[in-house]
Amino acid sequence: MLYMHDVWVNWFEGEENGYNVCYFHEWRKNDGIELLDQVPLVYITNELFHYIENDMHDLPRPLLDAIYKRAYVRKGQERNVLDYACIVTDGTDIIVFDTIGYEIPIRKSRLIPRQEQLVYDMIKNTKAQSYKFDSKAYQKEYHMLSMSPDLVFGLTRKERQLKHLLMMGLDQLRTTNNLEELRYWLTEWDPKKYPYIRFMDENEVWEALYTGLKQGWSSAHEDICGKLIKGQPFLEKIWEVENGPAENISKLK
Repeated sequence: MLYMHDVWVNWFEGEENGYNVCYFHEWRKNDGIELLDQVPLVYITNELFHYIENDMHDLPRPLLDAIYKRAYVRKGQERNVLDYACIVTDGTDIIVFDTIGYEIPIRKSRLIPRQEQLVYDMIKNTKAQSYKFDSKAYQKEYHMLSMSPDLVFGLTRKERQLKHLLMMGLDQLRTTNNLEELRYWLTEWDPKKYPYIRFMDENEVWEALYTGLKQGWSSAHEDICGKLIKGQPFLEKIWEVENGPAENISKLK
């Protein structure tokens, strides 16, 4: 078993899509950076890596058994053991996970650049392990609140978060399914469609609105997002966090 020591992590909790587990250049000063005193490093197949990075399902039992209580986190003078925590790589990408005692990768993190390079150096003479993972039985599914990577490709951390916020607002709009409300928001998004909108039913309006908003990101997307979530405290709080000052980290490189 390979091990790394003094590993800096920035946990993203409950993220089922790898694009939301930010790489180092998007880490912020107000993120909760943690130091792992020791953590096992495992070279795995591309299929298993994708499964861990982009979902939150049970991990293969052989993998869990191999890493059980082999990772430690240091907090002040205390050194505490983690039940199931590990760095995994498929040779082209890297992710760290911690199950916080469960059997699914609840928390995920990327590594800082110099530790990424160390991972690649350490696995040069090893072979990828599948840990009996059956890739044929696994099929990743995307939906409005778990967008396909092509819908967020090229976006910054802030833009991805705001787009997810927009999707949350749209999801509530779809749940209510009020025709006049749907027509209002489609007119707000695409005023040129106004002459036709009043003849559309709920499904037609919804399809036009969602199809228009799910592609890309622009100031128009941000504008309608801000308006759509107004009056919803939980969503407004996310909006405030993402639109506040956010300095990136540089000292850990």
